[in-house]
Amino acid sequence: MARMTFIDPDGRKREVDAPLGLSVLEIARRHDIDIEGSCEGCLACSTCHVIVEPEWYDLLQAASEDEEDMLDLAFGLCPTSRLGCQIVMSEELDGLTVRVPSAWRGPSAR
Repeated sequence: MARMTFIDPDGRKREVDAPLGLSVLEIARRHDIDIEGSCEGCLACSTCHVIVEPEWYDLLQAASEDEEDMLDLAFGLCPTSRLGCQIVMSEELDGLTVRVPSAWRGPSAR
């Protein structure tokens, strides 16, 4: 089992089990991490936006054009922003760290 860390908007770190093959969005939901994911991971919104820590970003597969289009709608976009539904845990990503933005745009925006 891999591990990953979520950093909430207040800077609190939460290390969690991250089963291989699950997306960051699915892992967040298993551990009650506050990520919306309005479209249930079907790449139709930007509410699962996360900010990948720079040292992990280059290990991710490149974002698809559809993901890039959805990211354009994300609040607080950063150079290492990705959609949590598009990052799938692998052995290579064991230890992945992502930041949860302080807000998102969507039906139940915080």
